[in-house]
Amino acid sequence: MTATDRSIELVNTAAQAAADRLAHDIIAYDVSDVLSITDAFLLASAPNDRQVKSIVDEIEERLNKELGAKPVRREGDRDARWILLDYVDIVVHVQHSEERVFYALERLWKDCPELPLPEDALKTRGKAEEHARLAGGPDGELS
Repeated sequence: MTATDRSIELVNTAAQAAADRLAHDIIAYDVSDVLSITDAFLLASAPNDRQVKSIVDEIEERLNKELGAKPVRREGDRDARWILLDYVDIVVHVQHSEERVFYALERLWKDCPELPLPEDALKTRGKAEEHARLAGGPDGELS
């Protein structure tokens, strides 16, 4: 089984919204063969809690406005270190860069096929490392 057209449409819209809010390292996996609860995971990260929340808000607004999709569940708002949006067809994970490295979800899903994403989303690959280097350290703090 592969991700449905609807799932791919949701992933692409969410990925573009995340890219527009300057998310880092956006990637999507087709997990439909290994999970029965969803078709795809979209992963994105940001260097601070405020930006994590901004990315999530933009994804939620864009999916609702453009595709009429609302999440059935939203978790992680309190700390904004890892916010999950569950749309049933897809699950969006937006993580603080430190959580992204620690939990390494890519390692868990590396055997699943990667889904094609909009060009703007693909351009975000490696941005977390670049941001950390420019900021002076792996945690983004100035040295």
